[in-house]
Amino acid sequence: MPDQPIVIAHHLIWSAYGTWLPNDPRGSGSSEISSRLLAELGELHQGRKKVQPAGRVIREFYGEAAPRLLFPAPKFDAAAIAIIGKAFGNVVETQSYTCYAGVVMPDHVHLLIRKHKHTAEEMIHHLREGSRELLIAASLRTTDHPVWCGGSGWKIFLDHPDEIRRTIKYIDDNPIPWRLPRQSWPFVKPYDGWPLHPGHSPNSPYVKRLRAAGRL
Repeated sequence: MPDQPIVIAHHLIWSAYGTWLPNDPRGSGSSEISSRLLAELGELHQGRKKVQPAGRVIREFYGEAAPRLLFPAPKFDAAAIAIIGKAFGNVVETQSYTCYAGVVMPDHVHLLIRKHKHTAEEMIHHLREGSRELLIAASLRTTDHPVWCGGSGWKIFLDHPDEIRRTIKYIDDNPIPWRLPRQSWPFVKPYDGWPLHPGHSPNSPYVKRLRAAGRL
């Protein structure tokens, strides 16, 4: 629709292998369960469920799932997190991404990347492959280990600077409930309010869309 704001950034989220299965009790982004053994644990629910299960239910599910996985599913330790962060930096530089926030958790990651010629799915693909290759090169995973869960991850499309600011805070605060230190990565650029940064054109297509939607 011509009066809808333009997407300006992507909040990208995906999980480590074995930590968010297709039939996870919380719901998932998967469209099928390829393993018969895993399918026995429950039905697939596409999308995150409105009513979330208790932590006990999730722990029991993954307790039963662990011996059915094809590969071990250890959480990322400090060494693995450092390698993944380094790989993300390499991809951000090589692909000329602009990243406004990023965190590598023991079992999932969050990145906020400004819109680019690549789709959100393409960004996730490059970041996954780059980090998997570096983990294998560092002998932290075997050459046949998937490292990341299947599917295309979660994509949240942001269309206003206020949404970017809220998401940056959410990502930066992600380690706190885990009692982990905040993270600071060289590939993360401070947000300057783009595309409403100082000196922006008041007649740009983005500003016109915001104005038409009553959000400026």
